[in-house]
Amino acid sequence: MPYAIEVQNLSKSFGNLRAVRDISFNVARGDVLGFLGPNGAGKSTTMKMITGFLEPSAGRVSVCGHDLHEEPVQLKSKIGYLPEGAPAYGEMTPVSFLEFIGEIRGLGRRHLQDRINDVIRMIHLEAVLEQRIETLSKGYKRRVGLAQAILHDPEVLVMDEPTDGLDPNQKHEVRTLIREMASTKAIIISTHILEEVESVCTRAIIIAGGRLLFEGTPADLETRSRLHNAVTLSVNRDSFAAQRELGALENVESVDIRTDSSGNTRLTVVPAAGMNIISEVTDFVRIRGWTTTEFRVESGRLDEVFRTITTQQAGGGART
Repeated sequence: MPYAIEVQNLSKSFGNLRAVRDISFNVARGDVLGFLGPNGAGKSTTMKMITGFLEPSAGRVSVCGHDLHEEPVQLKSKIGYLPEGAPAYGEMTPVSFLEFIGEIRGLGRRHLQDRINDVIRMIHLEAVLEQRIETLSKGYKRRVGLAQAILHDPEVLVMDEPTDGLDPNQKHEVRTLIREMASTKAIIISTHILEEVESVCTRAIIIAGGRLLFEGTPADLETRSRLHNAVTLSVNRDSFAAQRELGALENVESVDIRTDSSGNTRLTVVPAAGMNIISEVTDFVRIRGWTTTEFRVESGRLDEVFRTITTQQAGGGART
């Protein structure tokens, strides 16, 4: 089955500034691709090119078999797009705005009203239907933007920071909605929230300086962490003595000591080269007769990997 989104050697320059540099990736139906990168990485520029809002300087974009250069209108009809900032007409109400969007999308009157009702329930807009959009909170404006993006039930969704400005409950609702829609759509979301990648994404891409630096699953990303397979424990003995003893184990690279806000001290035993050291540490603790109040294996920390990849490998400037 062909990919729903195909991006090949995509580049964009603004004068002497190369914002996006030869990026290639594919997204299949059923995929939720997390698009990660620091501010100025080129994420939004790439998303604008995929959706036809910016013309690439070089490269090719295809959505559901429609080439951006050859069939731009057909390509855009397949996409639901939530841009950065969720722009809308402030003098409209959410209902009038959705009616306007539906008419542009060519939805018939009866189907449009049914679809608007469905989307209002999905996004929980009932409380603000007759308010002017310019009077809404940032969170509600974001929800109106999300509603217009899914109104025509597109095969492809491209969303720039879909949970920006939402409170924790609203974030949870939107993430649940994304997971529910994912089985029948190809979805790209850009986000700065790494827990969002773990929560909803099946794959992740990291770009910085306009260059693609990583592509894989969230689990692949975690394995790059120095803390992947590390063992964190609390023991009933002097922490510095335990640090020395655990640090002498054959497959241990280092032992970190951390004290939390409650005064509890934890040891994190970091393996050499990501090795599985759980048995080695468990046997050592058992033989020494130590009592542990906490004992867990770390999968890896995405924030650490993100910083490492984007600061050590990126080069040049870009814009979002």
